[in-house]
Amino acid sequence: MSWPALYTQLVGANRHSTSLGKIWLSVLFIFRVMVLVVAAESVWGDEQSDFTCNTLQPGCENVCYDQFFPVSHIRLWCLQLVFVSTPTLLVAMYVAYRNHRDKRRAGFLGNKGQEEELETLKKRRLPIAGALWWTYACSLVFRLLFEGGFMYALYVVYDGFQMPRLVQCDQWPCPNLVDCFISRPTEKTIFTVFMATASSICMVLNMAELAYLVAKAKERNTCRKSSRERTQNKTNHKLLVSA
Repeated sequence: MSWPALYTQLVGANRHSTSLGKIWLSVLFIFRVMVLVVAAESVWGDEQSDFTCNTLQPGCENVCYDQFFPVSHIRLWCLQLVFVSTPTLLVAMYVAYRNHRDKRRAGFLGNKGQEEELETLKKRRLPIAGALWWTYACSLVFRLLFEGGFMYALYVVYDGFQMPRLVQCDQWPCPNLVDCFISRPTEKTIFTVFMATASSICMVLNMAELAYLVAKAKERNTCRKSSRERTQNKTNHKLLVSA
């Protein structure tokens, strides 16, 4: 699946999200996907070809490169973006299921009523309540887990977000402790910090949206409880008057 196709799927699901969810999608694609595609891939394009060590021993550079770069930053970020975007597709699947169910129900109406019903289904925005609330909340939790997991993996694998200029390697078949040099370490450090910051902003937006959903759910429950109490009081008052 290409990035534009994924964006189309996420936009369709985001029609039923909150305002914070729409901001999250903008941050995801503008500050992460666009930067990854336009700039970051070119920055890391020479990471292996320009990784040089002060030895001519065959195979030493490849072994040292694999030791310090077990997985490429670009591939790790691509995996992160795919995993982070996937939970939103759960919302899209649930919305598609609701629309399909309601379309089948509309099939029992007359032709004129069916056309009007189908047109309404295409344009409607489902309220985040009931099963959709739980689906949306679970998608936010999974987003947070994936974001945090990949941030932790990036930090552990590369021992922080700063790219070193010099690394030392003594793996076989290197004859001894050799010095290896990474190309454009400052530029790569800047992009790594930028991507980590954008990921942190997305995590903050997800936590804020989750808190907003919980607060709105509590507010609805309180209003529903108050409405039931008022209805019960009115019923009791009528019974007392009639008695």
